[in-house]
Amino acid sequence: MTKRVGVLALQGDFREHRIALETLGAEVVEVRKVVDLEGIAALVIPGGESLVIGKLAHLFGLLNPIRELVAGGLPTLGTCAGMIFLAKRTTGSDQHQLGVLDVVVERNAWGRQNESFEADVVVKGLEGEYPGVFIRGPWVSELGPDVEVLSEWQGHPVMIRQGSIIATSFHPELTDDLRVHNMLLSFEGK
Repeated sequence: MTKRVGVLALQGDFREHRIALETLGAEVVEVRKVVDLEGIAALVIPGGESLVIGKLAHLFGLLNPIRELVAGGLPTLGTCAGMIFLAKRTTGSDQHQLGVLDVVVERNAWGRQNESFEADVVVKGLEGEYPGVFIRGPWVSELGPDVEVLSEWQGHPVMIRQGSIIATSFHPELTDDLRVHNMLLSFEGK
């Protein structure tokens, strides 16, 4: 059976996630309104600008509906800004966040845009290395007790899992390696 996956499409690289998921055979719905959440079996919150994603989600009335779905066990993947949006808080200024991922995230931890980089990372549960694309990426500065670290770079958590939520500091949608998206699709959830 084809899995129906929502990709939050307010800002950021949602199109790249759509392509990755469709390549794996998923039916993709671009989520811009509350009605777009109906019937999805998983959700992706893309990279982009977390402040803008949060403001637009608030403006369009998506904060509480998404929060309820994710807290209720909907398999969810958050990449870069998506990790920040899922987190309980950041080390920087206040912003709209879902607060469903028990971590504190440091925004732009790796520096400015021109300090972006690629690095192969080892991901627990995946064979071989994974091509990490870090673009002004965050890292996790505090972990809650139920958060599992799946990957680290230079001693900082860059991929984590809490229940049915996966979050990455890097951008799996900007590579040809579909294993992170496949992890999301393999979750049994709502």
